Amino acid sequence: MTRTEQVIERAMAAVAAARAAREADERRRRETFQRVQIANLRRPTVPKGIQLPLDLFRPN
Repeated sequence: MTRTEQVIERAMAAVAAARAAREADERRRRETFQRVQIANLRRPTVPKGIQLPLDLFRPN
C-alpha cells in the first residue's frame, strides 16, 4: 500500500469516526429534547373566579 493510500485510508477512518460521534450526539440531543417537551406540557388551568365542586361525601 502506498503512502497516499494510507493517508486516504486514515482520513476516511477519521471522517467515519467523526460522523458516528456526531450522529450519537444528535440522537442524545433528540432524546433530551423529547423529555424536555414532555416536561413542558401545560397543566390545565382554571379561570379565576370559578369555584370547582368538591364532593366530600361518598355514599357507602
